[in-house]
Amino acid sequence: MGSKGTLVRMGLLALLWGSSFLWIKFALQSMSPGQIAIGRILLGAAVLVVLCYSGRQRLPKDPKIWAHLAFAAFFGNALPFFLFGFGEQTVDSGIAGVLNATTPLWALLIGVLIRQERKLFSLRMLGMVVGFGGTLLIFAPWQAGGLTSWGALAILGAAASYAVSYTYIGLKLSGKGTAPIALSAAQLVTAAGLSTLLLPIDGFEPITWHPLGVVAVVILGVFGTGFAFALNYRLIADEGAVAATAVGYLLPVVSVLLGAIVLGEPVTLRVVAGMVVVLLGVGMTRWQPKAAAKPELVVPAVAAAPVGSAVATADRAAE
Repeated sequence: MGSKGTLVRMGLLALLWGSSFLWIKFALQSMSPGQIAIGRILLGAAVLVVLCYSGRQRLPKDPKIWAHLAFAAFFGNALPFFLFGFGEQTVDSGIAGVLNATTPLWALLIGVLIRQERKLFSLRMLGMVVGFGGTLLIFAPWQAGGLTSWGALAILGAAASYAVSYTYIGLKLSGKGTAPIALSAAQLVTAAGLSTLLLPIDGFEPITWHPLGVVAVVILGVFGTGFAFALNYRLIADEGAVAATAVGYLLPVVSVLLGAIVLGEPVTLRVVAGMVVVLLGVGMTRWQPKAAAKPELVVPAVAAAPVGSAVATADRAAE
């Protein structure tokens, strides 16, 4: 993991995924949350299909796989992409990135509910409690007004949605013989079809052709969704899931710093403290002795990667 190429890829992934929240903020100048979600999914799907076939891979043909992908794509792409756009109408991009870091906490909670995580009193469970405490510190429900509260809740819902998708992929899709890049491409193709459901809800709003907003959607789709998937696949193929996990811990820091530098968003002591507590909680949930490792439980480092990544999940499940 210490090679120069790996470090460069990790840095690029952290920048691509961590800056997604900033680009969403810019994209909202031109498009509605639904239009942003549809645009980035279509562009990302196009990129991945080209990369998939250029790498001599083929999309799966089994109808059962596509049925599972429909569930994973709804909760891993269509729904969270819309919720992030909705939430960032009233929530700073930096805070959105930090709230996104709660995905592994939601995944651990799901593991408890479906009885994959049986130890209710452990460092991992304590980490979940600590992480949610950090989320409350960032969210500050005792201070938030109506719209801000709804926006933060929408982003928390997006993080939980990612966790549902990742867990489902680990249970139903990973390790079934389909190449990870093909699964990721198929998931985004499925998400592109599902995103049409957003059209009557939030897809026919007038578009303001603001140059920065349009460019932001293109960057979100082509780079933050499409090429980021491919880059993550290369990182995992070369170094394993550990490198992807390390990238995840950098995302909240990147999102907060970019929000402060580019948009002038305030970084209060409370937000910084909450970010540290969230990352501490996430780190606690990821720790386990080697002898007690349970590969059947899939808990991604940070989902934010606004990717719904079958690639990362498949690799982790195989560890």
